Amino acid sequence: MSRIGRMPIAIPAGVTVDLAENNKVTVKGPKGTLERVLPSEMEIKMEDGTLTIARPNDLKKMKALHGLTRSLLNNMVVGVTDGYEKKLEVNGVGYRAAKQGKKLVLNLGYSHPVEMEDPEGVETTVEGQNVIIVKGIDKEKVGQFAAEIRDKRRPEPYKGKGIKYADETIRRKVGKTGKK
Repeated sequence: MSRIGRMPIAIPAGVTVDLAENNKVTVKGPKGTLERVLPSEMEIKMEDGTLTIARPNDLKKMKALHGLTRSLLNNMVVGVTDGYEKKLEVNGVGYRAAKQGKKLVLNLGYSHPVEMEDPEGVETTVEGQNVIIVKGIDKEKVGQFAAEIRDKRRPEPYKGKGIKYADETIRRKVGKTGKK
């Protein structure tokens, strides 16, 4: 059995889970509502405050879908209760981030400022001039938008300039050495 797929998902107080046909799941919580169509082969059961997922057989694909389905459901439940956030740091001389309404304006050493609009369901805030926080209830959207921001100027290995995740470590390289 899938170790992850077997684990039951506890539904916290204030969260409602609706199961429709074709495994269309709607999770409502204090932070908002998430909707997703999960693989139809999986069997999702709701019993006294917990969700359990069962698979029809032991084919390799079914084993993979088992754990995936459970993880997606759990991420939805956690998202509507606590939400998700990613922290990014902007490092470099003259590199800075600012917020203008729903736009994130980044000065990253290009000849022009880079403007990024917040996607639906995702909110960005700037702390100081070099910390960007991406928040939302959908883990996938938060991670995707954080990756798009990071892509505007990835950290380089010599001076460490660029946008990096707060928990990311950059493998540094030694630069050129002069003649003796």
